[in-house]
Amino acid sequence: MTTSLSGKRIFITQADTFMGPTLCQVFTAMGAEVIADNQLLTDPALPGQIIKAAGHIDVLVINLAIPAPFTKGELVGDDEWSATFGAVVDPLPRLCTAVLPQMIERQSGKILVMGSASALRGMKRASTYSAARGAQLSYVQAMGVEMAPQGIQINAIAQNFVDNPTYFPEETKANPAFQERIKREVPLGRLVSLQEDAQFAAYLCSDAADCFVGQVFPVSGGWAV
Repeated sequence: MTTSLSGKRIFITQADTFMGPTLCQVFTAMGAEVIADNQLLTDPALPGQIIKAAGHIDVLVINLAIPAPFTKGELVGDDEWSATFGAVVDPLPRLCTAVLPQMIERQSGKILVMGSASALRGMKRASTYSAARGAQLSYVQAMGVEMAPQGIQINAIAQNFVDNPTYFPEETKANPAFQERIKREVPLGRLVSLQEDAQFAAYLCSDAADCFVGQVFPVSGGWAV
């Protein structure tokens, strides 16, 4: 797949974590002008401020992540629930409503959410995180169909078992039990590489992907089939 992002101004949130660093690297190599913001967007005013300061944005990549809580469902408290939704869900509509007016005016633009496949398949001790990621995907589906007539494509990548340091640090990958889990649960038999995931994201951000509307694309080595 040959993808060009030449001439596009692409804004990436939390660019220093989760998929951010590799997205910046791959998008830049494909010709994009990358605007990288590294802030955790829990302040309600911050999403609007950073979008306004960025000016023209052709593509907004919403990359939001925190260490996933693994509390047993019956023990989840309000603090965990609120903190998780505050970090990965609440910034989503704030970012979109900040950037959409300029895209609607141009009748052109793309928004891509880097989400999680934990919303697509049940996982033990992941009720809070899965619920938050599920809210992201439902928002993408609804906004995708709403914005399509305006020439704007909104989609999401729902990933798991992608080799990123936020969720799969070196000590986790080196654990024999984790290696056995990969063989048992992931049909691909390995983690999806950062480059593979970022290159697919680049395609979805390119003019070649104008036909996708409100879609959720699992990238999980077959785990979420």
